[in-house]
Amino acid sequence: MTRARTLLLTALAMLAFAGNSLLCRMALATTTIDPASFTAIRIVAGALALAMIVRLRHAGTPLGDWPSGIALFVYAAAFSFAYVTLPAAAGALLLFGSVQATMIGHGLASGERPGVRQLVGLAVAFAGLVGLLLPGLSAPPLQGSLLMIAAGAAWGIYSLRGRSGGDATRETAGNFLRASVLAGGLGLLMLPEASVDRAGVLYAVASGALASGVGYAVWYTALRGLAATSAASVQLSVPVIAAVGGILLLGEALTLRLVLCSTAVLGGIGLVIAAGQRRARDARRGRPG
Repeated sequence: MTRARTLLLTALAMLAFAGNSLLCRMALATTTIDPASFTAIRIVAGALALAMIVRLRHAGTPLGDWPSGIALFVYAAAFSFAYVTLPAAAGALLLFGSVQATMIGHGLASGERPGVRQLVGLAVAFAGLVGLLLPGLSAPPLQGSLLMIAAGAAWGIYSLRGRSGGDATRETAGNFLRASVLAGGLGLLMLPEASVDRAGVLYAVASGALASGVGYAVWYTALRGLAATSAASVQLSVPVIAAVGGILLLGEALTLRLVLCSTAVLGGIGLVIAAGQRRARDARRGRPG
């Protein structure tokens, strides 16, 4: 794959990932759709889009498994309910921070020993998340924040389970199909409170089919041309894109707290990624990390 194509696909994937936050927040803030209906429509649309992509690629049948499907459903449902109250920027930052914390925590629990720079990065990122959640006029709503943290943890678990290899698009397609069954059950459970309108449905379909289904397929293609560290580092742009989109499209305020906490969280995680890559490089050369 050429470098130009890799960069283009990577940029499109990051826009799609940030687009999920923006589309969900736009739907729940500006239309009458309820979060359970949004979740169900989003996941079903994503499942159909991914199944079509797998079929067009002649890649066989969708794969996946139920534990991953459950993790995907928990992420999508908590994500939607969180965005009832959260601004797009704060939601994207909490989601990203929680995903990374879950994956880094798994590494530590598995016996990985971080270096000094990685510990400093973790401390800075954690301080940023704590600072964002401290009580105050510009603090995001606590309930929505906790739901988004749960969504990030579920997505982190889903990502860890996806490290086993194989055809990532087929695995994701199968997991979306399983999650759509659970999302349908949630929709039926919340049927007395259901509310939909045309705009809300369109946002949900766009989130599922384009930002999720096509977005993941594009990302998995881009990964073929990206080093592991580059793939991790480029995702730091997602909360920033979501913040800019929230300001331009939703008129959200850019508070000093959000700027400072975003800098701490993204900078700390960036330090962890860079230090980890350096330790791996030194280990290959036979030098202590």
